[in-house]
Amino acid sequence: MSLINVLNKSVCFIRQKAFINSGLIVRCNSKGGAGAATATSAAAKKKKMGKLGPIMEKKEIPVETDVNKLVNYVCGSNINKTGQDIKLKPDSEYPDWLWTLNVDRIIPLEEMDPNTKQYWRRLRKMALRRNNQLSKLKRF
Repeated sequence: MSLINVLNKSVCFIRQKAFINSGLIVRCNSKGGAGAATATSAAAKKKKMGKLGPIMEKKEIPVETDVNKLVNYVCGSNINKTGQDIKLKPDSEYPDWLWTLNVDRIIPLEEMDPNTKQYWRRLRKMALRRNNQLSKLKRF
């Protein structure tokens, strides 16, 4: 580290100690010069403005921790303000094809049957992705 960076950091540390008592938050940037330290008031906190307007704050979504409810209901299935989540039924009440769905991995193109619609859709999708990647590499 150069001498200037060390001095900037020590000045920022001293300013932090001085402004903490007055209710200000001090931010220090080691890359900047004399204007590296900026003070913002904690009481005058406003919404940050982005390129497209104010930035929304992230909302905390409550997580269900009740084991009985997690086992017997589909948590989060109720989108209305009133009502309950959908209750799970026994496995015998669901159709048989539901238990044969492939949820482990995506089947490679080589293992698929060329006489199916899924094969040709996957082939077209792969070709479109390849063409898009190649078009990104071209120069104007």
